[in-house]
Amino acid sequence: MKRFAILLYGVTSYAVFFASILYAIGFIGNFIVPKSIDSVPEAPLGTALFINALLVAVFAIQHSVMARPAFKRWLTRFLPRAAERSTYVLFSSLVLILLFVLWEPMGGVVWAAKSDAAQWVAWGLYALGWVVLFYATFAINHFDLFGLRQSWSAFRNREPEPLKFVQPWIYRVVRHPLYVGWLLIIWATPIMTVAHLVFAALGTAYILLGIQLEERDLADAHPEYREYKRRVPMLIPSLRKSAAERSGEHTLAEVQSS
Repeated sequence: MKRFAILLYGVTSYAVFFASILYAIGFIGNFIVPKSIDSVPEAPLGTALFINALLVAVFAIQHSVMARPAFKRWLTRFLPRAAERSTYVLFSSLVLILLFVLWEPMGGVVWAAKSDAAQWVAWGLYALGWVVLFYATFAINHFDLFGLRQSWSAFRNREPEPLKFVQPWIYRVVRHPLYVGWLLIIWATPIMTVAHLVFAALGTAYILLGIQLEERDLADAHPEYREYKRRVPMLIPSLRKSAAERSGEHTLAEVQSS
């Protein structure tokens, strides 16, 4: 019964994540969903700015704290180890849903694409960001990243095999393609409003801080990561290295990334 409960918990957590990420596509892109990042403003500008900054801060704190090894060790004192990743995924999704519900649109256009071509380029980059994001998860181990592999292994009464130290091609271009995808998603828009700019700026600040925390943990756990970090750019691909030079490099899959 316990093994089935862990599996059900993992599947439910993944379902909540999947629903929240589908909503995020419409929320950030301003289409289909009932409330988006640029819906009709209702609160005064100062109030909206405070609420939105607080929401992003809550998401950043939850996302970063729960991803740290010390917190994981503490959490597994109360939960089965196989349910730890699913718990992280569930809470991250719930905090994201909270952001959707409480977000306060702010109005005001900072810049806008004037031509149809510029608008299509913006939408193309937005779509590319989601493609890069999802591809990066599958290039490593999507089901481990979101807790399903651990839940399934527990259901089968087996310990999941440790992930190998591998480097898919996209991780030979940049160390954090997941974050590259997110940066494209939050910045690529044909109309940059005040609310969207606040969201993108705070999101970028969180990403840059989160990378520092994540890489410190990875370097502590895997000495090989320091050499990988030296050779592969963080977010912006380098033209100075050829694919041949990078082909023999290896990196830690970002299973523990936040």
